[in-house]
Amino acid sequence: MPKGGARTRSGPAPDPGALRRERDAGEWTILPAEGRQGATPMWPLTEQDDREEELWERLWRMPQALMWERYGQDLEVALYVRRLVEAEARESSVALSTLVRQLADSLGLSTPGMRANRWRVERPAEEDDAPTGPAAPTIAPSSARARLRAVSGGSG
Repeated sequence: MPKGGARTRSGPAPDPGALRRERDAGEWTILPAEGRQGATPMWPLTEQDDREEELWERLWRMPQALMWERYGQDLEVALYVRRLVEAEARESSVALSTLVRQLADSLGLSTPGMRANRWRVERPAEEDDAPTGPAAPTIAPSSARARLRAVSGGSG
């Protein structure tokens, strides 16, 4: 049985600023922060309950929905919604929760999933222009002895 190697979460996370990674693995896709606009796709599975409808509508307004639409993943999103609703029940199995997490990763709904898909959500314009609050002063003691004094509150 092989050990180590290329598994979904093995190794360091991709660095969007790394030149070599960009050249070797392609560009990152920047998704608009406002999400997907337009009508929600039709539910592709059998009868949809109220909770499924609520999640379905919410998910199709997310930025990731642009990619799902591009790749025709409406069925995968619907299966995620159905399994998520089942996993919300108190008596649901751990295996079902694991499946939901895996589906969320593959759809780019989690941070590791966004990295694996090489997707980033752009920052809204108001965040770019907003002034940042005053930064906390950073005073680094110059020696290990000074750092220990600063932590312990000692004088000697």
